[in-house]
Amino acid sequence: MTIHTPPVVSEPSEPLVVLVDANDHEIGVAPKQDAHVLGQLHRAISVFLFDPNGSMLLQRRAVDKYHSGGLWTNTCCSHPAPGETPHAAALRRLQEEMGITCPLEFRFSFVYRTEFENGLTEHEFDHVFFGTGHFEARPDPNEVAEYRWVTPSELDRWMVQRPEDFTFWFKHIYDRVRSHMNEQQS
Repeated sequence: MTIHTPPVVSEPSEPLVVLVDANDHEIGVAPKQDAHVLGQLHRAISVFLFDPNGSMLLQRRAVDKYHSGGLWTNTCCSHPAPGETPHAAALRRLQEEMGITCPLEFRFSFVYRTEFENGLTEHEFDHVFFGTGHFEARPDPNEVAEYRWVTPSELDRWMVQRPEDFTFWFKHIYDRVRSHMNEQQS
């Protein structure tokens, strides 16, 4: 089944996202803004980088992002372009957002939905990738306000003490990422 949705607020040069069903089968494309206004399920990627000691690289989103600006989240997140695999999108966006090139391994996927105060809705089928190594970040200031490495115990405390510092999807996914981190350390 293919879904065709009339444009809502898109700009001619706006990137397209891949619309999917609950099983991640492609059913169409839509301008990114339209998909977020209409709450359409679309494909996304999330990248988590770790150093060899298990610390995670977090970024604070640029303040003027279209939603969740100024909040802390995983190393990188975005959307594959039409015809682009999630793995290729993860590699591309990690380089574009953080200035890092490294091997990434697919770990799991999940679906989430949340509505933001500005009227946008994230409804994503998110593919999660991990990478491990020593990395020097050179972030794009249009994407990233700042970044930091945090140990698992520091992050656990921070998330309990100040959950409002983090993006919705990061809070939603953190327990699964933490269990995968524990598996790597065993």
